[in-house]
Amino acid sequence: MGIDLREQMTLCDAGDVFTIPANIEKSFDQISNAVAHVAATGSFPIILGGDHSIGFPTIRGIASVTSKNIGIIHVDRHADIQEFDLDERMHTTPYFHATNLPNVRPENLVQIGIGGWQVPRAAVGNMRDRRTNIFTMSDIEDLGMEKVCEMALERAWDGCDAVYMSYDIDSIEAAFVPGTGWPEPGGLLPREALKLVGLVAKEGLCGMEIVEVSPPYDHADITSLMALRIVVDALGAMVSHGKLGLHKSIIDKPFVPI
Repeated sequence: MGIDLREQMTLCDAGDVFTIPANIEKSFDQISNAVAHVAATGSFPIILGGDHSIGFPTIRGIASVTSKNIGIIHVDRHADIQEFDLDERMHTTPYFHATNLPNVRPENLVQIGIGGWQVPRAAVGNMRDRRTNIFTMSDIEDLGMEKVCEMALERAWDGCDAVYMSYDIDSIEAAFVPGTGWPEPGGLLPREALKLVGLVAKEGLCGMEIVEVSPPYDHADITSLMALRIVVDALGAMVSHGKLGLHKSIIDKPFVPI
């Protein structure tokens, strides 16, 4: 890329969001408020997460400070679009609730890499009913990464002014990312994952998250290093294609805490 991110941008660690582990819904409110506060300044929010339940409150935070439509590219082995899990909104449910937001339409949700065993029947029914877009690992093998990303971007951007990327580390072959709560054999190779991220990010993003990284399960920090590389490759792709910062134009509403 020929990019040195230290020379191309100003980075700031805003610290941890204060969550209440025993209260999922209150934690969601805290996360949405934190992301909305950052996004409202025009900064590019990058969220480093654990449980993928945060996929709902993060996009809700950005959606709350814009009247524009936002598409989502979600990379994962699992669909995460059932309404509830054990009567809660948790890590298998974020995209059911995210696509209920008025400016996040289900037809602009694109999920890439789906194919792990944990795709409950309820999720499959919701995909069909909401007419979301699914690219399985078999699609990637048959069509190639460049074609899948081309099609994914077309659907995510259709009628939208911005796209958000949610990257679940368990989309990568389990041998390379042991530090995750639900490792899945048969996922993306690291080179494939980085190519996907670069192709998506070069068109511009309004924010991104990397989730399901669990350091206690990791070995020699290889999962954390992969997560870091996904973030910096996304930033590098946006910088090299002149897209970083263009998302500011969609921020047209003030931050109002939940």
